[in-house]
Amino acid sequence: MKITQITDKKVSLRRTIDTGTEEQRKIVQSIIATVREEGDSALFSYTEKFDRVKLPNLKVTEEEFTGAYEALDKELVEIIREAAANIRAFHEKQKRESWISYDDNGTMLGQKITALDAVGVYVPGGTAAYPSSVLMNVIPAQVAGVKRIVITSPPNELGTLPAGVLVAAKELGIAEIYKVGGAQAIASLAYGTETIAAVDKIMGPGNIFVALAKREVFGIVDIDMIAGPSEIVVLADETAKPNEIAADLLSQSEHDKNSSSILVTTSMKQAEEVKAEVEKQVETLPRKEIAKASVEAYGHIYVADDLETAIAVVNELAPEHLEVLTVNPLASLNDIRHAGAIFLGRYSSEPVGDYFAGPNHVLPTNGTARFSSPLNVDDFVKKSSIISYSEKAFLTNYSKVAKLARLEGLEAHARAMEERLK
Repeated sequence: MKITQITDKKVSLRRTIDTGTEEQRKIVQSIIATVREEGDSALFSYTEKFDRVKLPNLKVTEEEFTGAYEALDKELVEIIREAAANIRAFHEKQKRESWISYDDNGTMLGQKITALDAVGVYVPGGTAAYPSSVLMNVIPAQVAGVKRIVITSPPNELGTLPAGVLVAAKELGIAEIYKVGGAQAIASLAYGTETIAAVDKIMGPGNIFVALAKREVFGIVDIDMIAGPSEIVVLADETAKPNEIAADLLSQSEHDKNSSSILVTTSMKQAEEVKAEVEKQVETLPRKEIAKASVEAYGHIYVADDLETAIAVVNELAPEHLEVLTVNPLASLNDIRHAGAIFLGRYSSEPVGDYFAGPNHVLPTNGTARFSSPLNVDDFVKKSSIISYSEKAFLTNYSKVAKLARLEGLEAHARAMEERLK
């Protein structure tokens, strides 16, 4: 990891979002077009081609759910249940209600909040299982009141999904789970097939083909975001322990070779000790090749003269995850303006938020925490304005509306007001 002494507070984590190669974009466009035209037949065909398995059916069966519970350790089932309860309790506090206000002149104004009808959740497959993706994407949708939630996920070579994913889905009462991955899954959710009915919004992370497919169908459906690589920034003073900082930095580096792991500290001694710890600990990781590539390309340590400068650097970075490991973490909270999730203190290691505490782990990346928020209940509702003018209010204000309309050159708008006087 490179160590840099901060001089001007201007450090940026912003990277260009990967829009894929021209060849990748053409492949995705072709897949989407084929799924639209051929429906289920295309899904079976692409699954056999890309996932190397010939499926008898797309939808997960009750037998598969039963097998998942038998395969998963009972303690893990209980942990999934407890994590789900924590996540639900947190998101219940985010709910908003419709409202209406009345003026003395008889005007009624308000806002109607309506849950989306149907949401699709993409859960990545491959070598890892992601029950946490199920919990974090499904629960806020349920709290919002979404009635139909669909999960798609690529099957393994045995034609099944990970037991943890199936158990998490079953615990949440999800009945529609389809063994479909990649761009073809996104196409099926956006346009529908004989088996999979279309949804209104698509959530969940995936590889470059999934990301490009989500970009292609945006506008036909809503999407959560085009997520960049995972990021962590640790803000530390001399009281933080180098071995713990290094472990937390590597918790992000093992995600992907493009992940960013950054320390902003007020201590050069600590910076050097953390660098040595990272080099030592990375060698013992099962995913060390990925973590080493990440640290080499995107690992960095910035040393600031004081905490005020360090916080300014953090706000420039606007990280996805921010750990504050200082003598008084809470004292810095008001000065931190840009971060997806803020972890305060030694015992709030980032994986606590990834899996168990309750706040959502779907967070803005690539510096977009400057203007974006974590996934939340509001992402699964839409708002309609309510306007009911009384005759008194109309007579008081019609001429003002007509004048504004004519200022914009829209005569028919003005006449729509004045016709009511005849």
